[in-house]
Amino acid sequence: MPDSDRDGFAATLRAHGLELTRGPCRTLQVNTGYLCNLACRHCHLEAGPARTEVMDRPTMEAVAAYAARGGFAVADVTGGAPEMVPDLTWLLRALAPHVDSLMLRSNLVAMAEEGRRDLLETLAELKVTLVCSLPAVNAAQVEAQRGKGVFNAGLAMLRRLNDLGWGQEGTGLALHLVSNPTGAFMPPNQAGAEKRFKRELMRKAGISFDQLFVFANMPLGRFRKWLETSGNLEAYQATLSGAFNPCAVTGLMCRDLVSVAWDGALYDCDFNQAAGLPMGGARRRVADMDGPPPEGSRIATGAHCFGCTAGSGFT
Repeated sequence: MPDSDRDGFAATLRAHGLELTRGPCRTLQVNTGYLCNLACRHCHLEAGPARTEVMDRPTMEAVAAYAARGGFAVADVTGGAPEMVPDLTWLLRALAPHVDSLMLRSNLVAMAEEGRRDLLETLAELKVTLVCSLPAVNAAQVEAQRGKGVFNAGLAMLRRLNDLGWGQEGTGLALHLVSNPTGAFMPPNQAGAEKRFKRELMRKAGISFDQLFVFANMPLGRFRKWLETSGNLEAYQATLSGAFNPCAVTGLMCRDLVSVAWDGALYDCDFNQAAGLPMGGARRRVADMDGPPPEGSRIATGAHCFGCTAGSGFT
């Protein structure tokens, strides 16, 4: 079984008298594919320029129909770099009428490429919340993880987003940032990191944003391969499991989220998609679902789940 005691996570839950099952499902997460303009070292999906997995229009139509009958509060569109996916604006417009909040996750650099003006106009019209990845406020750290020139390109895009209203009070255009460590160690305290990011981005580039979310890197995909080749996998996994926080379990995102892959397959979260663990341990597709997964239903787990329950957790 996917959550056998071999990974240690299921046993840890039991040792604390805990069970990981679904609550009310509020969020429909849509992974539009693994195509990306970057090949970041920490990417759990191993997204990159050479990947060809991209959501097609029939799958988008099935996702939009699911949103219409699912009663979700939030649609969370991610990738890869969703900006590179054909028909992304069609998907956003199809999802918007059926949810209270529409989110798009971006690496900032893909959004800055030529031909994205229409996308930005659509995002503003639909008041899409942007959740943008910025690993650090130091150029060397960012470029070690994501490639040369990415830091300045990301800052330029953030300034442009500010000019268009994102991250500005009273516009209704929310701009959040996400930071991951650049190595095999735990992230800093989120509140302290947010203060530092806000101070440094304003000082360096006059950039403002709403919230910062700080998460541990998952021992999956490209980051796992780096851990293996560098000899850090065992120690990093021990760090995550040693930092297990039982209080984080009830707030885990998998408890109120269903994740649709680029091909329409369903998962409990984007990380389980990377690990190849289907939703609840059973293979199902978005077109087969009458509504959200029921409360109390099983959530598939693996060793990577320690990354979501370490420290403050991944909620």
